[in-house]
Formats: sequence, structure tokens, C-alpha cells
Amino acid sequence: MRDYEPHELPDPRNADIYIWVGDGVVPRRDAKVSVFDSSVQGGDAVWEGLRVYDGRIFQLDAHLDRLTASAHILAFEGVPSRDAIKTAIFATLEANGMRDQAHIRLTLTRGPKVTSGMSPAFNRIGPCLIVLAEWKQPVTDADGIRLITASGRRNSPQTLDSKIHHNNLLNNILAKIEANVAGVDDAIMLDLNGFVSETNATNIFAVRRGELLTPHADSCLPGVTRRVVLELGRAVGIPTVERNVSLAEFYSADEVFTTGTMGELSPVLEIDGRRIGAGSAGALTLRLRDLYRDLAGREGEPLPF
Repeated sequence: MRDYEPHELPDPRNADIYIWVGDGVVPRRDAKVSVFDSSVQGGDAVWEGLRVYDGRIFQLDAHLDRLTASAHILAFEGVPSRDAIKTAIFATLEANGMRDQAHIRLTLTRGPKVTSGMSPAFNRIGPCLIVLAEWKQPVTDADGIRLITASGRRNSPQTLDSKIHHNNLLNNILAKIEANVAGVDDAIMLDLNGFVSETNATNIFAVRRGELLTPHADSCLPGVTRRVVLELGRAVGIPTVERNVSLAEFYSADEVFTTGTMGELSPVLEIDGRRIGAGSAGALTLRLRDLYRDLAGREGEPLPF
């Protein structure tokens, strides 16, 4: 198995990072899980994305709430305590000297199996915690992104509830493949009734006549950033509505933007070849992005080092 050379990485500093796997930090080249691990056998794991701003982890408890809820829904046994997870996160960041401009991929697998197979009865050791912290700026183009609509539908509670933040991401990956082939940034996914759900990687908002719209969190992840944006909008007097929103309403919106921990707020300039609004980041999008960044820079769990 070949290792990536530093010049092939988006940020060369990540060539020498330390990663928490199981019960301690190890160098990147040694960060591995067993071939019997449930994440390898069936994508049987849950995860969160966290961002570090100026010595603080933004919305850490909200993310840990969702991680532990997802693990409980999937009937994980022996889940580490919240304090243990925080200790692992802090130790990883300290080992890497990361206090700002870092993103954390936090994963909890069901753990290794005693033999290959689907049944959780084969998991007798307990979950495996992975803390992957990288030097990473918000990855989405701040000037704006282009989207298409995916041909496949987003999973609904009839199949696999999107409120479980699980590692089985093939539903989303297939949509991302379509976006890659089309040469755009991401793909909008519709629910089983044809309403907009989210993109393959983010929640999505529309601005129409001063009103902020976002789809119900029925067939999409109720994102932490999504919630913060709704709260910010309401706090400054912007009318906010969660309802079924059609693709046509997004085409004809004054503004559209996506939200997520990885990319914060990203203006959408085009959907399926239709220009959105003026074809540039809208005033309300920029205002909310500034409010979000200000909040993220002021609030969060302080790092103990």
C-alpha cells in the first residue's frame, strides 16, 4: 500500500499529522483499522464533522449529541463516554498543534468483528473511535458554486432515515459522481415526492422575497450548521420557513446557498444551467455568512492547551 507524498495533498502539512485510532494517537502512516472492522465490512459506523476556530471547537456538544444518538439508534454497545471522546479530540489536536483552521472527522465504528459477516453479534470488542484532524480551510468556493439535480432520490425514513448520521454514504456518493461527471460542485437530491431535500453533502436554503426557506428535515440530515443559520435568521428578524420546497422555487429564487461544517455558507450561482438571482452571492447570504463566522469565532468549547 503506497503512502501519499506531501505534494499530492491539498495541504502538505497533513502528511505528518497524528490521528487517534482506538485508544491513542499514531502517525498518519500507522493510522489503520482492522479488515474485520464494521466500517470496512458494511459502512457500519457513525460520524461527525467539527471545525476549530481560534482555540475553540464550534458546536462540539451538539455534534456529540448527534453522534451518540446515532450510535444508540444503531444499537452500538460500549460507546465511549462524552468525556472520553472529548479527551481523544483534545489529545489529537494537541499532538498536531492545531488551534485554528482545522477540521475534524470524528468517526465511531461498531468495532472489529470476530469473523466476517453482517450480524452485530460478531462485534464483541466494542466500538473503535477515530479522530482525524486536518489542516483544512472551508473547502467550498466562497465566491459561489454550481449544482445539478441528481437522478437518484435521497433516502427517506421508509428506507434508511437520514437522521442517522451513518457512514453508509453510497446514496450521496452516487449523486456526487453525477456532479463530477457534469463538471459542477455538487448535486441536489430530491425526496421521494420530488421536493428538494438537500445536496449530496450539505443542507440547502433559498431566499425568496426576503423570506428564508429550507426543506423540512424529513429526507435530509438536520444539520448543525442548518440549525445555527435558522437561529441567526430569526434573531435578526429574517422570516424563516421550513416546508416542502420545489425545484422550480429554487430555480426562481433570489438567492440560494448551502450550509455545512466543512464549507460553512456557500452561495449557489447556478442550478441545472439556470442562473440564480444575479448570478453572484446575494446580500442576505453574505449577511448570514458574516453572522455565522462571527458566532463561530466567539463561541465553542475552549481547547485545554
